[in-house]
Amino acid sequence: MARRVVITGLGMVTPLGTGVEKNWEAACSGKSGIGPITKFDPSPFATRIAGEVKDFRSEDFLDKQQIRRFDVFIHWAVASARMALEDSGLKIGSANAERVGCVTGSGLGGLTMLEHYHKVLLEKGPRRISPFFIPGMIANMAPGQIAIEFGARGPNISIETACAASCHAVGESFRLIREGIADAMITGGAEAVVTPLALGGFCSMRALSTRNDEPERASRPFDLERDGFVMGEGAGILILEDLSHALERGAKIYAEVVGYGMSADAYHVSAPDPEGKGAISCMKMALDYAGLAPEDIDYINAHGTSTKLNDLSENRAIKALFGDYAYKLAISSTKSMTGHLLGGAGGVEAAFTALSIKHGLIPPTINYETPDPECDLDYVPNKARKKAIRAAMSNSFGFGGTNACLVFKSYEA
Repeated sequence: MARRVVITGLGMVTPLGTGVEKNWEAACSGKSGIGPITKFDPSPFATRIAGEVKDFRSEDFLDKQQIRRFDVFIHWAVASARMALEDSGLKIGSANAERVGCVTGSGLGGLTMLEHYHKVLLEKGPRRISPFFIPGMIANMAPGQIAIEFGARGPNISIETACAASCHAVGESFRLIREGIADAMITGGAEAVVTPLALGGFCSMRALSTRNDEPERASRPFDLERDGFVMGEGAGILILEDLSHALERGAKIYAEVVGYGMSADAYHVSAPDPEGKGAISCMKMALDYAGLAPEDIDYINAHGTSTKLNDLSENRAIKALFGDYAYKLAISSTKSMTGHLLGGAGGVEAAFTALSIKHGLIPPTINYETPDPECDLDYVPNKARKKAIRAAMSNSFGFGGTNACLVFKSYEA
């Protein structure tokens, strides 16, 4: 018999702040974490705004040697894992180390460090490249370093499926526990790509908002005036556990993970299928996995990037799968406040979804001012909404047409 899986700990570093409490308070008050880029001079770029992490101090979570050796996305991943483990009360020791694993997602890995050492190579030559450059920037060093730091010797992998990466990571962790391969998993994702190269790449694709004079109003999912997504950065980590394991040690439970779906659009390298075919099959798979009907879902934390094509495609997919019930669903995009954390988005949004279930409160889609006739569902506009949530869904879709979907339920014994 498949085992039940619950969420017992959360850790977050986002443009809204460091720590779950700051993030939840900001999200429920409709606060934007978007502002002018300060990490480098953005003046040559068409887009000069992003969701930067502002209040994080690496020295609060890592020693000086680790800070020097690892890209900042690893700093955020380790810090979020530390917060999540402390939140859960899970202790890892010799008796259970091989039953606790780590799966995280990242879209690009250590781009900050890559750009830095490319500059070192050009200006100072190959002898000045640090021997820690490669291990300090590869994507799998996030779960690797988390495992080293906390002694988790169970399953350990890194997933790189663009903007769906950390949603896939949570889903795969769910399956590992459900199938009895692990008792607990540290999972989610991290991304740190507010860099000149990444910004230039997305600007060349014309994918980003250029609302530079109003950064806090730039990320506006499903709004008629949306003009592109806003880059964000940070990490979201969850502790998943076998239910009996969690109950045995008296852990608090945020929510139960019950469904997971994944699919491919098989359509285009960056644009979603216009009819949302991949998203439809992905959400249906997650519902089937959970043994739930569409009418059982009360809330969807949408992928909702604030791009013309994605929002329309997701909206169509929801209507196709949920039928008339789609108009009774509460849907919101927390990217309206955090920006798009790319490979880290799914972890952060899974955490927000779990918090919504736990507290009976749905964060809003801010900046929803001008309804788009083609995006005509209930996006919980501008103000948080109290609502008892029996079951919720979180969507993440990525370049290459890769899709991931998670379903959570309110925990009942």
